[in-house]
Amino acid sequence: MENYLMNMLYTVLALSGAILLSVYGWKMLNWVWLRPKRKEKQLRQQGFNGNSYRFLFGDFKEMLTMMKEAKSKPITFSNDIVPRVLPFIHESLENYGGRDCFVWFGPTPTALISDPELVKEVLSKNFVFQKPSSPLGKLLAQGVAAYETEKWAKHRKLINPAFHLEKLKNMLPSFYSSSCDMLSKWDEILSSKGSCEVDVWPYLQTLTSDAISRTAFGSNYEEGRKIFELQKEQFGHFFDAAQLLYIPGWRYLPTKTNRRMKEIVREVKSSILGIIEKRMKVIESEEVNSDDLLGILLESNFQEIQQHGNDSGMTLQEVIEECRLFYIAGQETTSSLLVWTMILLSKHMDWQNQARKEVLQVLGSSPPDFQDLNHLKIITMIFHEVLRLYPPAVMMSRFIHKQTTLGKLTLPAGTQIFLPTILLQHDSAIWGDDAKEFNPKRFSEGVLKAMNGKYAYFPFGGGPRICIGQNFAMLEAKMAIAMILKHYSFELSPSYAHAPDMVVTLQPQYGAHLILHKL
Repeated sequence: MENYLMNMLYTVLALSGAILLSVYGWKMLNWVWLRPKRKEKQLRQQGFNGNSYRFLFGDFKEMLTMMKEAKSKPITFSNDIVPRVLPFIHESLENYGGRDCFVWFGPTPTALISDPELVKEVLSKNFVFQKPSSPLGKLLAQGVAAYETEKWAKHRKLINPAFHLEKLKNMLPSFYSSSCDMLSKWDEILSSKGSCEVDVWPYLQTLTSDAISRTAFGSNYEEGRKIFELQKEQFGHFFDAAQLLYIPGWRYLPTKTNRRMKEIVREVKSSILGIIEKRMKVIESEEVNSDDLLGILLESNFQEIQQHGNDSGMTLQEVIEECRLFYIAGQETTSSLLVWTMILLSKHMDWQNQARKEVLQVLGSSPPDFQDLNHLKIITMIFHEVLRLYPPAVMMSRFIHKQTTLGKLTLPAGTQIFLPTILLQHDSAIWGDDAKEFNPKRFSEGVLKAMNGKYAYFPFGGGPRICIGQNFAMLEAKMAIAMILKHYSFELSPSYAHAPDMVVTLQPQYGAHLILHKL
């Protein structure tokens, strides 16, 4: 009897194991093969073209190979940069013709949406077309840029007060101080010479990191600088890891890189927590509130919790995540805009001279105030043209969790969507035959007029999720470029190598070597 029961137990266990293996085996087969092939069929029925799905890897290996090849050497100076920054997308469009194609990131199909009206629809329906989640991205920052639906709406509401125009005006002295610090460093380099070659890229990065440290943490901006250095290191690890095909559970492996990335997260959160605790004591004691981003955010959150309860506000950990995000969004976008502005004005001296003339007429010898910066019309036109040709993010991605109608298309659940910012902003059918040329005049009557009625310019995104820091970035950039133009003229150095490279934002791979002339 005992042997019979044991045999029955073994049989049950064996059957259970077989069933379990069958279930997981079926799920795995469905994930790596059956589901992708169904989605491929559906996308082809909708008029999309692309490579046939290849087991597990999709187009990933080919993408990496082409990316490494594109980055291996600079290009002749041209604003036709798509083949270098998006080589696989460029080739896919060339191979399959038209504007509608799909590519494979592992088993996930990604549909390229290039119709301006469909792009507008995607960006306007942010509760349907959501940002794809990234396990690696959590090691950089979460915050309002990553959250979705109700959580996104709550955080956006609480953060909005920090970016009201009246608050931004109070940040101008910080922008001015950071610009002056950078110019003093350049003055030291040129002290014994009238001109000198300088790679301005690292200085512009330091300028914008210093500015976000001052505006985010006020008197604690020295501590903010330490946080920036850690976040900068984290970026390096992040993009090294992103070169590998993501395998579920990879981030939990105790590799040297994974351990360091998690250590950086702990150090950054600990530093921010210390700053927050000091600030909370100031707010609770009803002392004068500061006008930096952290102070405004904490005050907004504090008032919301008092009025509507704890659930309506942010937790301490969520406030920390928003502070981490300040660094990424606040530093990267502005430094990218400034460096490409200086490079293009070095190439187009006529526009540099026009911009300098405007700056001298409007600003005179006084430090710029808000009204002064608001009257820099030529600078505004130049910035729009730089953002059109060299957008900080060349592509935006979205994800749909269930079958979704977009225009006349029906997209299968689990499809990722690419909105090709740079392709639409370089499209000659929209912008004219000179679409790839630097011509700020096209924005002389504003953005809407320049687009010829098409939704084809969105360097800061669009719809309800348009970048909350857009005015912050533009105001900081205006201050910096006005100060630079007042004190220096600049031209491309013979050693400059044109190599736009998509890192966090679009950046010059080999730096921005310019010849600075002290005025």
